[in-house]
Amino acid sequence: MAFIDVVSPEQARGRLERIYKRVRSPDGQVDNVLQIHGLRPHTLEGHMAIYKAVLHHTGNRLEEWYLEAIGVLVSRLNGCSYCETHHATGMERLLKAASLDAQAYRKALGSDEPGEPFTDREQLGLAYARKLTHAPGFIEEADIGALREAGFDDGEILEINQVSAYFAYANRTVTGLGVNTDNEVLGQSPPTGGDDSGWSHG
Repeated sequence: MAFIDVVSPEQARGRLERIYKRVRSPDGQVDNVLQIHGLRPHTLEGHMAIYKAVLHHTGNRLEEWYLEAIGVLVSRLNGCSYCETHHATGMERLLKAASLDAQAYRKALGSDEPGEPFTDREQLGLAYARKLTHAPGFIEEADIGALREAGFDDGEILEINQVSAYFAYANRTVTGLGVNTDNEVLGQSPPTGGDDSGWSHG
């Protein structure tokens, strides 16, 4: 499952056992990306909080499927098949619920510069995420200005930034410690809401 020791749900006791109960999916699964934190439960709490805030918080204004699409693109660019696979599954489920062609969006994300069916505005947001992933030191105020001209307000720009930044962290956690999808059900969906209770990855 990973390059370092993990603490399985069956082995967990005390604080970690309580956290695992909060983050498990409806069928009881604790994803491998969460179990990798078992030796330091406080880092799992931090991971959980930022993930829920940037992707699944009721205070966000961009559509959840689009935030997931950013995560899929960033994960692919970072070579993190674990996160790409998980979040592509979740994105496709959300797209189907919105009566959108999930396969067309997934195919577009196979390119470094995704085109249709993403709108011009959505493509620009993805281009910002790509640049932030590949060349973070070269982001300029003009990049933000272009997003504003495309119709994103500053809060929405912050959402795109935070999802991109979160996946930089998550991808390196996963690839740096050898986390894989063995024995996992992909694309589990966290419950909606503004707190971090009952959180699940993907």
